[in-house]
This record gives sequence, C-alpha cells and structure tokens, in this order.
Amino acid sequence: MGQSERGIDDMGGLQSGGGTSAVAASAHAGCERFRLTDPFITGRTRKALAAYIGHPDISAGIPEARWMRAMTFEALVHSERFVTELLTKTVGQLGLPRPKAVRRRDCHGVIDTTAKELAQAHLKANFSGEATMLTALAVPYLKLEDVPGATAVQPDFAIVCPRLADDDRIIGSWLIVGDAKDYERIRSRIDDGRMLKGFLQVALGAESAAAWSMLPNGMQVHRYGALAVPRNAFLQPEAVVELLDDHRDEVRTRADERLAVKSTLGDSAPAEDELVTYVARLEATFDPGSCVTCNLFSCCREELRAADDPLALLTEIGVDRLTRPAVVGLVSGTGQIGEVPSSTIAQVTATVTGLPQWIGRSRTDPCGLPGSINLVLVKSDAAALGVHGVALQGVGADGPGAWVRRTFSEPQSPFTRRAMMRLLGRAIRELHEAGLGPVHLVVPDRPTADLLATAADSLAGVELSRLRWQHDLDSGRPALTFDGEPATLPDPLDTDERVAVSFLLEEDRARAMSLRTPIVDLRSVLASHVVPGGPAVDTGRLDYLVTWAEATDPLDHRKVSDDIAERPETPGSRLSNSASDAIHRALREGRELTAYDALVQDALDYRIEVLGRALAVLERLDASRLRQVHRELEGDAQEVWGRRLALQASDLVRFSRTYPNWRNIQVVMLDADRRCFDQLTCLADASAARDKATDAGVRELALATVIDLDPVRLDVRSRRLVDGSRVVALHINGRSLVEEPTTTVKTQKGSFKLGQLPVATLREVRGVEGLLWEPTVAPRLAVGDELVLADTAWFGKPLRSGHEVAVSRPSLDNQSAPKNTCTASTYASDPEGHRWCCRPHTVAEAEWSDLLAQRRERGELNPEVWPPLVDEERFDVGPGTDAPEPPPAPAPDTLTIDDLD
Repeated sequence: MGQSERGIDDMGGLQSGGGTSAVAASAHAGCERFRLTDPFITGRTRKALAAYIGHPDISAGIPEARWMRAMTFEALVHSERFVTELLTKTVGQLGLPRPKAVRRRDCHGVIDTTAKELAQAHLKANFSGEATMLTALAVPYLKLEDVPGATAVQPDFAIVCPRLADDDRIIGSWLIVGDAKDYERIRSRIDDGRMLKGFLQVALGAESAAAWSMLPNGMQVHRYGALAVPRNAFLQPEAVVELLDDHRDEVRTRADERLAVKSTLGDSAPAEDELVTYVARLEATFDPGSCVTCNLFSCCREELRAADDPLALLTEIGVDRLTRPAVVGLVSGTGQIGEVPSSTIAQVTATVTGLPQWIGRSRTDPCGLPGSINLVLVKSDAAALGVHGVALQGVGADGPGAWVRRTFSEPQSPFTRRAMMRLLGRAIRELHEAGLGPVHLVVPDRPTADLLATAADSLAGVELSRLRWQHDLDSGRPALTFDGEPATLPDPLDTDERVAVSFLLEEDRARAMSLRTPIVDLRSVLASHVVPGGPAVDTGRLDYLVTWAEATDPLDHRKVSDDIAERPETPGSRLSNSASDAIHRALREGRELTAYDALVQDALDYRIEVLGRALAVLERLDASRLRQVHRELEGDAQEVWGRRLALQASDLVRFSRTYPNWRNIQVVMLDADRRCFDQLTCLADASAARDKATDAGVRELALATVIDLDPVRLDVRSRRLVDGSRVVALHINGRSLVEEPTTTVKTQKGSFKLGQLPVATLREVRGVEGLLWEPTVAPRLAVGDELVLADTAWFGKPLRSGHEVAVSRPSLDNQSAPKNTCTASTYASDPEGHRWCCRPHTVAEAEWSDLLAQRRERGELNPEVWPPLVDEERFDVGPGTDAPEPPPAPAPDTLTIDDLD
C-alpha cells in the first residue's frame, strides 16, 4: 500500500500529510496549485478543500475492490510466508552479506515503537548478524520532527541488516527503506512511470529516516530502496531495488519548498474566508488527461470553463501549451492558423463548431469482415486479471452470429481465466478452420486487449512450468519451483485453451509490428476516421467517440463530456467506480449471485451496444482499395502462427522469453514492417501524409503547389526533392490517388504494385519559376492545387512502366518459426537442423528442466546460492499464497487512485 496511502485526519495537529505530501511522488508534481494545497499548508485534505471552495470532488475515489486488493497485497508483504524471501532477495541484490538469521517485527504505525524496534534490530545486526524486517513503521516527516502533532511518514516495511567494513567486520547496520505496491503487470511488465512514483515515495521515507534524531548510532540509511511488487497474477511479492540518490534530492527540494511557503503564512493555515482567494492565486497546470485523479480537478476545470478567454478553452480541451498560440485564431474567429498537426486543427474546429471532423480516409481495418470476432469483457478491480464477465460474437461467411455470454462468480480464479480462454479458443478455431482468411479479435479499447494478452501470458507461463515439472516427475525428480519449494502441478491446457493462449501470445509478440492486427482496437480504428471536439483524453472512451461520430446537429462538448463521465457504465474493460462497487458488493454480500449476474449482464449489454454502434458508423464509410493488402499481410503472418500452433513449437513463447537471437532477427523485420506501414499509410491517409510532408525531419515527402498547367510546373516546398528527383503524387487537395478507380493494385510475391499513378522527374528550367513535372499519367490539375509528393526512391528501384511504384512486402519469420516444410516428424529426424524452427515445447522445456536439475545438484540455485537468484520469468507457481481476505471497507475518503498507482 505505502506511506502515501494512509488516511489523514482533518482534525488536530499539523498535517504533514504523510507520503502524499511528498508531491514529487505525484502525477501532479508539476502543478503549483497541487503542491501548495497539501494538508501541511492548508490544514485540511484536498478533498475537504475542494468541497469547501464549492467544487466537491466526485471522480477521484478508489473502488472498494481495488482498495481490498491493495490491502490484501500489503498483508502478504507483511506475512511470515514472504518475509524471508523479500528480505533475502533485497539484501542479496544489494551485494550485502547473507544474514545469519531473519526476524520480523511490527511497529504498529507508532513513532515510539518504531524507534524501539529500530534500536533492537540494530543490536541484532551488530551482535548476532541477523537481519530484521520491520513493518508498519512511523517516522517523523522530514524536518518536522520537533513540530508537535505533525503526521508521520509510514513506510510499509524496512530492512535492518549488518554493515561491514572492508575487512568484513560488522561496524554498524544498514536501514533499507521499502514500500508495497500492488501494481498490475501488463503484458508481463510494470509501467516505468508507476515504478518511478513508487521509488519517490520510498525516497521520502529514506530521507526522513536519515534526518531522524532517534536513528540508532551506527545505523545508516542505504542509498538504495526497495519496492515489493506482485511477481505475477497470484500476488506473490517480489523485491525490486533502485538507487535513491536523485529521488531523495527531489523529495528534499519539495519538502524545502513546502516549508518555505509555510513560513510565509505563519504558524496557522489560511483562514477559511481566505481559502478561496488563496487557491485562486495558485497557478494550475491543467491537463484533462492527468488531472482527473486530483481532488481539485472540478475546481480547475470550472475555472477554465468560466473564463472568457480563447486560451482557456484550449487549455480545457488539452491542447499543448506551446501549440495554443498557433490555433487560438480558430477560437477567437480570426482564422489565423500556424503550422500544427491537422489532428489538432480538427479537434479545435470540432469543439468550436460542435460537429465531428471527418478525416476522409477510406477503411483498411477488418472490423465486421468474415473471420473477425467481436469481444467485450468486464474487468474486476479485485485482481489484476480478474474478469466478471465476457461476451463474444463470431462473424462468419453469413455475417455476425449470436452473442455468447459468460459471467464468472469467482472473478480472480485461474479457472475463470481458463474458461474465458476456452470460449475464445473455440471461436478462433472454428473461424480458422472455416478458411475465411485471417482471424481478427475486435475489442472496444486497448486495456481489453492488454488484459487478454496478460492473461494468456500468465497461462503460458504456468503451462511451461507444468511441462518442466512433469518432466521432473517422469525423470524421478521432485518438482520444484525456481526457489526450490515443492511445486503444485496444474492441469494442462486443453485444445481450445491452447488455441486462445497461442493466438493472444502471437499478438503480444507482434505488438512491436505496425502492420500486424491479430487484435483490433475498435476505438483506435474509429479515431483514425473522425476527430471529435472536447478534451482529447475523452476520445479514449469509445462511447464518447461514437456519440460525436453519430452527430448530425452541433453538440456542446462540455455537456457530452459530463454526460459520458457520469454514466455508470463504460464501454471498455474497466468499470466505473460506482459500477465496480455495486458488482463487488453484490458478489460479496451473501453471495447474491442473481443480483451479481444481473449487474454483470447490464455491463455487458452496454458494451455490446456501444460496440455495435461503432461498427455501424464504420459500415457507412468507404472501403479502401488497400484493405485487401492489409488482409493479405496479416494472413501471411497467421500462416506462420498456424504452423507454430500445429507443431506446438514456440507458440507459447512469451514476449519476455524471446531469446537474443530471435530478437536480433526481429530487427530487420521491424525495419521492413515500419517502412511498409508508413508507405501504405501515406498512400491511403491524406492527413497523415500531409503531416509527414510538413515535418522537417522527413526526407521522402514534400508539399507542392501547382503554379502552371501547360506544362505543369510545381512550387515544391522541400530542400531534398529538387531538380533530378523522381517523384510520385500521392494526394491532390486531400484526395488520395490510390483510391481512384483508374489506379491499379496488383499483388505480387514480394510486393504490391500500384499503377496508373502520376510519376515523373522534377526538372529545373533556367529562368522559369518552379520545377517542371510531366508525368506519363497526367492527373486533373488546376493552378493552386496542393499535392503531396513522394520520392520514388523511397519505394525502391524505378519501374520501367513509368507510372508504377511498388510497396515491398515485409519478410516473414523464417528462422525462429516452423517453415512450411516442417512436419510433426522433422525435428525428431534432424534435431540440430530444426532446433530453432520446430522444436516442440515439450522437448525445449525438458532440456531446460534437466539443466536446472544439474545446476540445483551443484548448489547453484535458490535457496543454496547467495546472492539469491531472481526469477526473470516470474510465472512459477508454488504453494498458494493463502492471502487473508481483509474485512470489507471502503478506501479512506482522503485518498485518490493516484495514491495506489
């Protein structure tokens, strides 16, 4: 949970605010209004302050299920089951000696108790060589030790261990400060920004402890700190360490700033009648994307809404500070526009006019086509991979089928994830076997895709562990986890589960590829065609985007934003706070499964409705002539996936387990993929092509204006496309030439050839303005027309026809995947020759199991080895965590989701 997640009273004492007030650890640290309205300065929480000044916060709370998950993880960190592991791995990663014994003590969140326990731990380290994990500490806030009633910093845990001299004599002890954070792993990793915030909070505890006069003589605060984070979906804690020097400098600077402001105000906080004026004087760095989790969000937004200033409107909708002067003319009515991305111009225009701005590109997405699967799900806040319900609809040759729904009474159970995979795997297998082309999973937003891929990653890790352990048992060895504990052998994945896991891991490995679309984010697809008004962050919700896309009459962007935000249902995987609490309580209170099922069904109904409306909007748009090109590229890649699945070779290789040689091979493929994607995008999307053409760092594209027709002469705005450059026109006045009926698209083995395009060499004629351009296929032009030109060298060698360019097809993985000549018997007949293409997982994991057994016999694995090894795969399944379920309780009213994330 962490020192920043403790509640703060509004009554009594000087409120230093605990870790929350170390605003360096906050997402809002750059905002003066946030920094200077913490409880230490104002004498009340920001939530209470917002209510007092007339703008109560109703959006920044924490769902009860999410809070209980945080409490459960904190209990695990404090439990005897994981104390030894966390302590030894933290100490070991820091290169410190192995302790002779391990002990745990609880400080109960009391400063005096913390001082006593630190003294005892220091003595144990000095005279017995023992290491102690202290939990629930309380340390006086930095530089406020002598201030009566100041609230304390409360680190979740700290480790006290022996400190040695160069000759290995014990000369004192180290204090290693730590915090517990139940961060969700998304696709096997934790977001770096979250880890940064966590270590900033650790740094506050370390800096406060270093300045505390009660720190025992001879105890030093270590330069490194620790975060206990979930190793995997089973909430098993794992220790991560990081150097705190820079973080401690930052929290020290913020603490000094707060003290300086406090000193100017005197001993007392601003009087109640001065609070409104005081807050108004503080400059707010408003960002509708990040500020929504601040208690003062409504206050700052209403302030901007009430301002009669064009720049205030631009700030409200999230236009970048440096970009605002370039588009302020669209709001003020002058019409003057600087050089800014077309998407920003469209956003401001939509906001001012109330009408959506259509980009005008044709569709290349596979949504609604045979072979696609529409899927929505309802995520549980009680677990990183928890799912309340799922619904999917396959699209066959005869069109969309019926929606198939499932609700789960145990959202966080591994069996729920497997049931979801069986449902999805059956649908994928049936469409794949029907031969309708590549299979695409269409989801309403990226978090839905992330949850599915992360669940597949977890199940793949469990299955690979099972294969190793089964080989251990078959070889007469005990099945042991990475840390040497008895393993619990799970059931193998069945056929449909394996299909789904394999397909989702294919998407996970391919996410670095721009052209690959096993999972299609419907929100992103729709956003590539229409730009709504209002805050750009609101387009992250599919229902907001659909509302604008369906509009025929002007909309008030503020009313739309407020209406969408107040809805109890959401279109993506994550629930609103109110819906999350209602579903969580229905499941918990007396196991009211009928009420629970009804709430989950309502949530699924809303998601299905929004997804259907989005598909209906897309159906009204024209299909691009390059749509089939994209389908063929994905189809080629899925043929390779089909071979992986059929031979069960590398189909369960997770993104985090791709070996170095495989990754090196991917570099060339990634370059080719990016080049092909850029070319296809610039051919089909006039806005994207124009933005690239105006980018000074792009060499291949340029804008040109027609200045004469007989012959055609162009004013080319480029220092690279000059006399002698051979160029092709991609767009004329925003009209894509590849979509013209006269343009030919021919599929070849190594490329896609586009013909009947205007291609010619630019020629300079002495004494004549502009550059002469006389293409064989002459387009219809008028003086003043704007063209987007591309250097034909970008597409490769010039073609003889004089009117064609070719887009090269990226090569497929033919070295780390089964080849089309591989069969079920080829590896057995030639193991060395097929080691990297079609070696089955059973063989690969058996070899790894034998290697681990040899290392364990030599004493090279945990728990014998020091320092302890860290399991980089992080998906071992050992004994159950036996996590105690905390008593039902809402999160403290003083906290926001920022305090957890």
